[in-house]
Amino acid sequence: MLTIEEWLLLAGVCALGAMTPGASLAMVLHHTLHGSARAGVRTALAHALGIGVYAAATVAGLAVVLHRFPSLETGIRLAGSLFLLWLAWKSWRQAGNAAAHGPARSGGARPARDGFLIAFLNPKVALFFLALFSQFIDAGMGTVARVQVAATAVVIDGGWYSLVALMLARGPVLAALRRHQDRVERATAGVLAVIAVIVWV
Repeated sequence: MLTIEEWLLLAGVCALGAMTPGASLAMVLHHTLHGSARAGVRTALAHALGIGVYAAATVAGLAVVLHRFPSLETGIRLAGSLFLLWLAWKSWRQAGNAAAHGPARSGGARPARDGFLIAFLNPKVALFFLALFSQFIDAGMGTVARVQVAATAVVIDGGWYSLVALMLARGPVLAALRRHQDRVERATAGVLAVIAVIVWV
């Protein structure tokens, strides 16, 4: 098990990583705006699941494999960039549709799908965890401690983005976002397109 000091340090770095604005925040905002707090939370929890895949796999050594075989990382990065560009195109189109026909609704499995894929199609998450977890994991560490390390990243990620969705869904905030929905959608599209380029570069 980690000491309380080690765990607080790990939790602090994971929280900073989760709070950094980017495509994940844009997706939570998008589905909260088009759906509800519930849609935003579904996006957040699915994103945490994607983070969990990489956190667990990094503990098991996948990040080392990605580092040794750049072509595998390149393939995942390409898929991630294309997915982000597709989401950007959809957001741009929805900005025009909102002005003409009113807001589209976000429901079904889409929030969970988008939240999971935003995390899963970003191999830099694995490399981030490799750099972070290397400070806490050693060859003799037991299974319980390894699970503790990975679970910390998952819980903090899911908790942070769920809180963001719940705060955004509060009456005055959501009403203001919906009044300016076309601008929000175009800004979201721009952010996603820029991140797609950055991820690829």
